[in-house]
Amino acid sequence: MAAFCLRRAGHHCLRAHLSPLLCIRNAVPLGTTAKEEMERFWNKNTGSNRPLSPHVTIYRWSLPMVMSICHRGTGIALSAGVSLFGLSALLVPGSFESHLELVKSLYLGPALIHTAKFALVFPLTYHTWNGIRHLMWDLGKGLTISQLYQSGVIVLVLTVLSSVGLAAM
Repeated sequence: MAAFCLRRAGHHCLRAHLSPLLCIRNAVPLGTTAKEEMERFWNKNTGSNRPLSPHVTIYRWSLPMVMSICHRGTGIALSAGVSLFGLSALLVPGSFESHLELVKSLYLGPALIHTAKFALVFPLTYHTWNGIRHLMWDLGKGLTISQLYQSGVIVLVLTVLSSVGLAAM
């Protein structure tokens, strides 16, 4: 009941103090629409003959650029892989042992098994080593151009060596 009385009193006070004429008199009209603003923006920029922002196609590909793109790609792939593995563990009937027996029953050659293991472990090792490289950059180390290339080559060598080692297990 108290809430009802407060609500009625609040409505009465608002009606008394905020008449429709007061609201209309203090309203600020909008100057332009978003579409008009965008047209004005593009007309100004095309009329000034300024170049557009550079695009990836005008750059010469470099090792740090490719490694940055691959780092993002492996991060996305690892996230998707872990999510799909978790979903499959929940939704697919059977246990891990039964699935392992299924793979063994296919009689895949050792070369194919080693290649598959390498393909699975390569993104993980690359993302790990390149993540360590990024942590070093956060500490302010290795930020010169020559050091960027050196650390990039080191990451690639460590990635291949650790991937081969883990795939051989």
